[in-house]
Parts: sequence; structure tokens; C-alpha cells
Amino acid sequence: MNRLESRGPARLRYLDAEFEVLVPGSHVICAVTGRQIPLDELKYWSVDRQEPYADIYASAAREREARQRGV
Repeated sequence: MNRLESRGPARLRYLDAEFEVLVPGSHVICAVTGRQIPLDELKYWSVDRQEPYADIYASAAREREARQRGV
């Protein structure tokens, strides 16, 4: 790990096919499960909600929640 990188959570801007690191870190926290996701394993996120998901199941759960709320 680069000595300038933080071992804490990163802050990202989620884009359509990539993300931009705003604050360096080693991971992000899943918005549904609370699990730590190493940046090199991050595959699922919402551009609209600007939040990461640990896996497809967490992403689908958040989509269902949003539909139920009408968001």
C-alpha cells in the first residue's frame, strides 16, 4: 500500500462505469450490509444514490427498497 493512502474508508464519486477517488482509503462501506469492501473488489454501486454495495444481492435489495418508497 502506498504510504500516502489511508487505511480508513475512501470517499468516492460513483460514475457510470467507474468511480473517482475523492479521499484515498483502502475500502468503502456497503450501504446495505455495512461490510467493508476493498476498492479493488468494488463492482456494484448506484450513481443516483452515490452509494456502494458489497454484492449484487445488496444492490438488488436497495433497488427494491427504492421502488417501494417510490424513489
